[in-house]
Amino acid sequence: MFKKFALISTLLALFASAAHAETYVVGSGGTYRPFEFENSQKQLEGFDIDVIKAVAKAAKFDIKLVNTPWEGIFATLNSGDRDIIISGITITDKRKLMVDFSAPYFPAEQSIVVPKDSEVDSLAALKSENVGVVNSSTGDIVVSDVLGKNSTAIKRFDNTPLMLQELYEDGIGAAVGDVGVVKYYIKTHPEKQFKLVPDAKFERQYFGIAVAKGNDALRSKINAGLKQIIADGTYAKIYSTWFDTNVPTLPAE
Repeated sequence: MFKKFALISTLLALFASAAHAETYVVGSGGTYRPFEFENSQKQLEGFDIDVIKAVAKAAKFDIKLVNTPWEGIFATLNSGDRDIIISGITITDKRKLMVDFSAPYFPAEQSIVVPKDSEVDSLAALKSENVGVVNSSTGDIVVSDVLGKNSTAIKRFDNTPLMLQELYEDGIGAAVGDVGVVKYYIKTHPEKQFKLVPDAKFERQYFGIAVAKGNDALRSKINAGLKQIIADGTYAKIYSTWFDTNVPTLPAE
């Protein structure tokens, strides 16, 4: 009888704990594959989505995901319509004036992409190549600095898949793009035999999870959850699922 009573008490305690778990509304765009995008059932999925779900589980809070257009996404925190936003958001000093960020969860630098047999080994080597970039992107800015903004060797595209298809068809000799997007493309198109070429001159930037300015309690929960999933290997599993096994070492906040 005592054991039965103890079991019932434990179950009631668990139910009570679950009932009191906070639920936070998470805004995320659905147009930045592989970080966040809508599947055929109009549900959000992607690397960012897996990360925030794992963080919430580790920190013992619940989330409600809402597809939120990039335009105005920061304003949803200030209005209270969203508690958290995760949408491939680069941490910058300007954005820190508007929102508070978690510790970094993804290194978001640029990378050179070339065929596996290419001899390109640096940004400087691009001077002898026709180079693809996404129009007005960070990659465009970087390559314009190397080759000159009006260089006819720069080929500008509307998106990364178009750019990398042109690379595959030998229309360009190299491409420069967001490392996460490029890694995902390489993973899902192994037949194209691409490789990444890093360069120390690429500025190291990071994505962060944002909360309203001054919401230190929620920010602390997120950081605690992020720290736990990095320590227990969950983050590495998520990263390997979407990109590759070269899991980055993330800096402390």
